[in-house]
Amino acid sequence: MTAAGQFRLPVGGRVDRTRTVTLRFDGREYPAHPGDTLASALLANGVRIVARGPYTGRPRGVADLGPAEPHAFVQVDSGPGEPMARATTLEVYDGLTARSLAGKGELPDTPDPSRYDKTWIHVDVLVVGGGPAGLAAALAAGRTGARVLLADEQPELGGALLAGRPSPALDRVPAMAAELAALPEVRVLTRTAVTGSYDHNFLVAVQRRTEHLGDAAPAHVARQRLWHIRAGRVILATGAHERAILFAGGDRPGVMLAGAAAGYAWRYGVRTGRRALVFGAHDRALRDALDLLDLGVELTGVLDARAGAQGPLIEALRGRGVPVWTGYGVTGTDGDAGGVLTAAHVAPIDVHGSPSGPARRIECDLLAVSGGWNPNVHLYSQAGGRTSWSDAVAAFVPGAAVGGHRPVGAANGTFDLAEAIAEGEAAGHEAPPRPRARPAAPGTGPATLWLVEPGPGREDQVFVDAHRDATLRDLRRAVGAGMRSSEHVKRYTTIGTGADQGRSTGVAGAGVLAATLGRPVGELGTTTHRPPATPISFALLAGRDRGQLLDPVRRTPVHDWHEANGAVFEDVGQWKRPWCYPRPGEDLDAAVLRECRAAREGVAMMDVSTLGKIDLQGPDVGVLLDRIYTNKFSSLAVGHCRYGVMCRPDGMIFDDGVTARLTPDRYHLTTTTGNAAAVLDWLDEWLQTEWPDLRVHATSVTDQWAAVAVAGPRARDVVRILAPDLDVSAETFPFMTVRETVLRTADGGIPARIFRISFTGELSYEINVPAWHGLALWEAVHAAGMPYGITPYGTEAMHVLRAEKGFIIVGQDTDGTVAPADAGLGWAVSKAKHFIGERSFQRADTARAGRKQLVGLLPADPDTVVAEGAQLVAGVPPLIPAAMLGHVTSSYRSAALGRSFALGLLAGGLDRRGETLFAVSDGQAHPVVVVEPVFYDKEGAHRDG
Repeated sequence: MTAAGQFRLPVGGRVDRTRTVTLRFDGREYPAHPGDTLASALLANGVRIVARGPYTGRPRGVADLGPAEPHAFVQVDSGPGEPMARATTLEVYDGLTARSLAGKGELPDTPDPSRYDKTWIHVDVLVVGGGPAGLAAALAAGRTGARVLLADEQPELGGALLAGRPSPALDRVPAMAAELAALPEVRVLTRTAVTGSYDHNFLVAVQRRTEHLGDAAPAHVARQRLWHIRAGRVILATGAHERAILFAGGDRPGVMLAGAAAGYAWRYGVRTGRRALVFGAHDRALRDALDLLDLGVELTGVLDARAGAQGPLIEALRGRGVPVWTGYGVTGTDGDAGGVLTAAHVAPIDVHGSPSGPARRIECDLLAVSGGWNPNVHLYSQAGGRTSWSDAVAAFVPGAAVGGHRPVGAANGTFDLAEAIAEGEAAGHEAPPRPRARPAAPGTGPATLWLVEPGPGREDQVFVDAHRDATLRDLRRAVGAGMRSSEHVKRYTTIGTGADQGRSTGVAGAGVLAATLGRPVGELGTTTHRPPATPISFALLAGRDRGQLLDPVRRTPVHDWHEANGAVFEDVGQWKRPWCYPRPGEDLDAAVLRECRAAREGVAMMDVSTLGKIDLQGPDVGVLLDRIYTNKFSSLAVGHCRYGVMCRPDGMIFDDGVTARLTPDRYHLTTTTGNAAAVLDWLDEWLQTEWPDLRVHATSVTDQWAAVAVAGPRARDVVRILAPDLDVSAETFPFMTVRETVLRTADGGIPARIFRISFTGELSYEINVPAWHGLALWEAVHAAGMPYGITPYGTEAMHVLRAEKGFIIVGQDTDGTVAPADAGLGWAVSKAKHFIGERSFQRADTARAGRKQLVGLLPADPDTVVAEGAQLVAGVPPLIPAAMLGHVTSSYRSAALGRSFALGLLAGGLDRRGETLFAVSDGQAHPVVVVEPVFYDKEGAHRDG
């Protein structure tokens, strides 16, 4: 650790030196400048150790400049917090607080105040990458009038130019950005990483927007947006990632990629070391060495792995007094008490990386390493592109454009600046690519060096994937275990599965594996690149769909009335439904019994607006319903209703409800409250994938209709007052029919649709009106029923009433293993047509005797309400071991029966009538007698009043 700012260069960099912010890292405060990343700020303050190995605990420092960083992951505790942030891309702000990590981070305990949202965009051309090739491509496409989106993950445009020495190309970037901004059909997004490419040119991007949101907001609140992009063409100017050369001790703090070491100086004005040793296998590493020298870093030497390498760069270094050893490599490193680099051991090596002579020790606090540059082909590979090995650039390069994705510039293996810009312009104009010629002067071409052999017993000091603490020993152990595929080795060793997705050492790891197997690396290939290329937080995937927006609370138009009149609510699906309406001094059980008596003996009303409602229109609706339901609907007369059951392909009950035929080509289908969306999805799935020839439109109208059920012996009297123009007699308006009329209310007439159906077994009407008249309807029904003592009832009374009649509730009295016949609904299964699930009725298990079937249960003690879910057994447990025969599905106390009762699913079903079983729950066994599942009005005499 050194004094604050000791490694900040006096000039240079693209940070705002006029302002200073303060950050805290591992409990200590450090100064930084706007424009810094956490990594550059820590390096400027001499902080070398920023993380530790997740399993070994070895100290790790900053190794790279951007999103390929394999070591420096931190826990952010300030602002919204972030469990695993990459220090090389985390922009500093005043008050930033972070700490080093060893492996995975931790979620903060406090609520996340960040803003997450999503958006969708269609463009003619998507350009990924704002470097010179990407800028050229966007300008060329934008000048044609095409809709262009340019996305770059850095805060400003320029790409790799930003991390290089000042140049005319870098000076032109502001003018190019200004021209892009002036083109009306061009949009530029910075801080935006395109992270996934999917079918049909659909791509996903993550935009980071960091803003102050006012005094009432936290000091720093992150804003992220998930972009869903549909593009006609995709130009991939994603650049390249520098790769390391593997050697023992290469994970020490102070060992850094050569391009990153120079880049921190040019971009941030940060000197990453005072005495540097450069180790490379290509000319760009030599240029990085000259950059470091020009920036005031003492070079203790340059190692070029290429034996006999020559050229003007080597001559320039030697001319400035820098020792250059060709055919040399690093065999190991030394560190101080904290593990930070103090020296490197170097020796001559052969073309395979094996030491061929004695080693020498060179003191240094910066070891800048570069084994070459890998084109960033993640998105290209995700689109289905195949890469091949190129000896000319010592890297895997993409082939031809695929799926509308065309790589250009460094992403295409074109590292010459002029050629990269030309490729970008050609791609923007949709011109065919020019043949690439990469002649290299003798002795200046790149070498392919993956590894400097560590020697016996030191393989565990060579970290192939430092983020996973996976070593050379792990890789060779995988080969010894019989692994021959890079995909198998990846899973055996976890190499390439870390947060950097193998960017830093994935190709080097593949090279080492190929050499171990004695195969060319081009023949072995690399592992598959899958989205996301960079991590996406679950919070961003959710966007604003969190809390009530994830699972919104839905209220009927009558909710305020229910609340004002003392309703106790329960959640049914997303809906708030009145459970009961207790009066002063009345407990919940008493309230439910009172409500049940009102429905059986007088008149009661219930808000049933939550029932799923689907409007079906078209000449083939009857055909669709015949295939969906077990019974027939195409023969249903206009103005009539029919109860139906629908099954999954396995023949088990999926949903039930009443469907009415309003006109020859229009039906009104109802579903259970909780299954409304699932049923609509089910209909759409079959219409779109299996029966697209059917002329049917299915539209959810659940929210468009409010509905009130009026039930009880006096229900007809109430409806007669509400609809004086409608003959509601049993002969004119019989059971299972529907009528349209106009209701008389205090504020005028309301058009209504009235269904003569019943879920209570009593005379009942379900009155439907447009939702905005829902409250007026409720108040009108309540006023019309006052002379008869009308009583609102809730869902619990409804459950009791329907269970007394043996009516099932899908999801409560069924569990995904119940066929219609098991629930006593065999009468609703047509033998004259085909429907979904029909063939499954012939399966041996579905047709076998002894299946669980719906039964009624009467507790021996009429005051005992057995627990729902209680197991049904024969014999008294635990004295008599007994197998579970079924379970209780519904259990209530009944006002009409004057006792408790229950429904259950029981193996053998009604064949066990009269048998006494035991309902076991919470260590108690209650005797129950098996009976018919219909307890009340078995003849149905009350249905018509």
